[in-house]
Amino acid sequence: MTTETVWKGKYLSVRKSGTWEYAERIGAIAAAVIVAIDGDGQLLLVEQHRVPLGRPCLELPAGLVGDESAGESVAEAARRELEEETGYHAAFVEERGEYYSSPGMTSESFTLVLATGLTRTGDGGGDAQENITVHRVAPEAVAGFVATKRREGVAIDAKMLLLLGSGLLKEAMGR
Repeated sequence: MTTETVWKGKYLSVRKSGTWEYAERIGAIAAAVIVAIDGDGQLLLVEQHRVPLGRPCLELPAGLVGDESAGESVAEAARRELEEETGYHAAFVEERGEYYSSPGMTSESFTLVLATGLTRTGDGGGDAQENITVHRVAPEAVAGFVATKRREGVAIDAKMLLLLGSGLLKEAMGR
């Protein structure tokens, strides 16, 4: 089956294979998604406006690998993005596997990273266009925090299920 490019921009292309349409990142750029725990045992989350959603979204810190310098490793990108978005530098970064964000719609993948040994280096907030709000949340309070943000109209990134899954499983097993 042949694949054709329907549209191509600077960062994304839309491809068609038979009747299937999907988006892919140009240049096979991947992403790092970071589960970061600070020295007080608080989980770092970020909230930022997402243009496709038209509203803010609660997420794990994340960013593209290799978008600023060719040959960048996942660990380097995770450290760079964590510091840019949250103002924390990670002494230790451990890759936890590659995952696909929405395989029915995009070829995009991300590597899940655990970041520890954090040192506060600044306020975070991302670059001038991002306007990121950093949240420090106790792991046991994540489910309630997410519920509150949802009631406030904040979108919730599907990757937040990584944090909520075990609680959901415990609840379902208790029924």
